[in-house]
Amino acid sequence: MTPSAAAAGTLIIGASQAGLQIATSLREFGDTDPIILVGNEDVAPYQRPPLSKAYLAGKATVESLGFRSLDWYAEKQIELRLSTHIENIELDAPGSGSGVAITSTGEKIPFARLALTVGGTPRQLPIAGAELDGVCVLRDIAHADDLRTRLGAASTVVVIGGGFIGLEAAAAATAAGKDVTVVDVADRLLGRAVAPEVSAFYLAAHQRRGTKVLLSTGIEAIEGTEQNSVTGIRLADGTVLPADIVLVGIGLVAHTDLAAKLGLEIDRGIVVDTLARTSNPNIVAAGDCATLPHPLTGEGRHRIESVQNAIAQAQIAAATLVGRPQSPAAVPWFWSDQADLKLQIAGLSTGYDEVVVRGEPDTEQFSVLYYTAGRLIAIDSINAPRDYMAVRKLLGTGGTIPAELAEDTNISLKDLVAAPAV
Repeated sequence: MTPSAAAAGTLIIGASQAGLQIATSLREFGDTDPIILVGNEDVAPYQRPPLSKAYLAGKATVESLGFRSLDWYAEKQIELRLSTHIENIELDAPGSGSGVAITSTGEKIPFARLALTVGGTPRQLPIAGAELDGVCVLRDIAHADDLRTRLGAASTVVVIGGGFIGLEAAAAATAAGKDVTVVDVADRLLGRAVAPEVSAFYLAAHQRRGTKVLLSTGIEAIEGTEQNSVTGIRLADGTVLPADIVLVGIGLVAHTDLAAKLGLEIDRGIVVDTLARTSNPNIVAAGDCATLPHPLTGEGRHRIESVQNAIAQAQIAAATLVGRPQSPAAVPWFWSDQADLKLQIAGLSTGYDEVVVRGEPDTEQFSVLYYTAGRLIAIDSINAPRDYMAVRKLLGTGGTIPAELAEDTNISLKDLVAAPAV
């Protein structure tokens, strides 16, 4: 490592939840070297989940979303560079972790340690009309501001994609009195994240609240005026749905351009190990951009888009950067607010072979427990926080609950957790 690089400190590319957490954790570990946190946006790091929930509904402000005040960054001696795009990175030597980052304006930022927390961008819809005015995505504050303004003047909204972002936004638009239709090519809602039982519940729940849902439905094009303003979408069968706004929510594509230029391994994201190290072990990555082993089992490769993962992985990345590698088991968790329905997820249900429905979905207060080979691996709780907390705590200890006992709502899951194994 060159002397100039040694004095440069840590460069964190991506002013995200994970990026801020790495900076915070470095200071908590006693690291006093310079820290530069670089972000594309013109605002300091902020919470993204409320954008499709409270913020879109007008119940949160930009100020309320911010993680820290500007004074805090100054106090912690964290240099925050906003509206800055890193175009390229030159390492001091192949496989090293020090070098120089080059911005789009040609500025060179030297660093001794490098962390990539670059997040991702909404997946684009590859059809005619996707570029029309009024076709929106929802990832950052600028997107949310644009969508919120448009919603004020709109009467009909089409949401393309039945995932979390799409359904959260659809619920907010429906609650605001808009005529909302969700269209998805898949045969069920939230199909990549939850069991069919949960998908069926959300379909019925959204329909009860006035949202129309079209599943197994392809889209041929987005239509508009000669002035390039959206007017609707044309389905594969030729049907045209009118729309003042079309919100596209079909997933997130991880930002991997810089990682590719560095020659790092990529698999739907930047591949990291349990210590948040990339294929160049001197460079770490964390958050939505990273593909990591299962946090509890260490198996497979997963890209986990959640606040919890961003924080936990960033803490590990910071420890790795200061030479105190630690890989604590962290139970993945996630939540989604759709109207008055709070979904809380603990664990990863990938590979489940059995589900147990606890409670009655029609009451809008129930849980679904996921099992693999008889062992509990995850839970989805809808308006059932006690179930969620009991299982989240249990998964952290490696325990389980016999499937044949889990569906009995006369016994709390907390009591089943505490009971001797059967």
